[in-house]
Amino acid sequence: MNLSNRLTISRMILSLIILLLLLFPWNDLGLTFPTFLVMGKVIVDVKFLIAGVLFIIASITDYLDGKIARKEKIETDTGAILDAVADKFLVNGVLIVLAYLGFISIIVPVVIVLRDIFMDALRLIAAKNNKVIKANKWGKLKTIFMLVGISLMLFYNLPFEIWGIYIAEILIDIATVLSVISAFLYYIEWKDKVKLIEK
Repeated sequence: MNLSNRLTISRMILSLIILLLLLFPWNDLGLTFPTFLVMGKVIVDVKFLIAGVLFIIASITDYLDGKIARKEKIETDTGAILDAVADKFLVNGVLIVLAYLGFISIIVPVVIVLRDIFMDALRLIAAKNNKVIKANKWGKLKTIFMLVGISLMLFYNLPFEIWGIYIAEILIDIATVLSVISAFLYYIEWKDKVKLIEK
């Protein structure tokens, strides 16, 4: 297994650790994470700060594994599949947890998951005909907004929360809209190609 794939696997492992950290009923085991008050306004649970640090590390591996694969010319179909799965583990998993805990609207993970299902179907059709659908600029922009938004959310939107500026929520909402736009643009770009292939 090459370095790129190892980084991808590490992202999956980090994703599972984050989900376990946020969802496991630690109180049932008599374990509690410290909390503290920021500027007399925001109660911060250290558990979320740890999850935020792990999320940022995992996000960095998402950037590095692709860069290394391209630089070393070791891009493989297996690596591409693992990368896509790892991304969904990380982003979709955390979004679902954040919605479950009431940090964001449930609409966000529903839209993102449905969009991913649509894109997976489109990519599968293309792959069966030896075509590769690469990320467009809107998809990449969506990813940036989403990763930054989730990171801020896990850090309680600090320091912006103190001033009543909900940057984390805004970034996640923008990313959700961009995900729909990018999926629509993918469809416009590929619908004729897929139709031609199917004939």
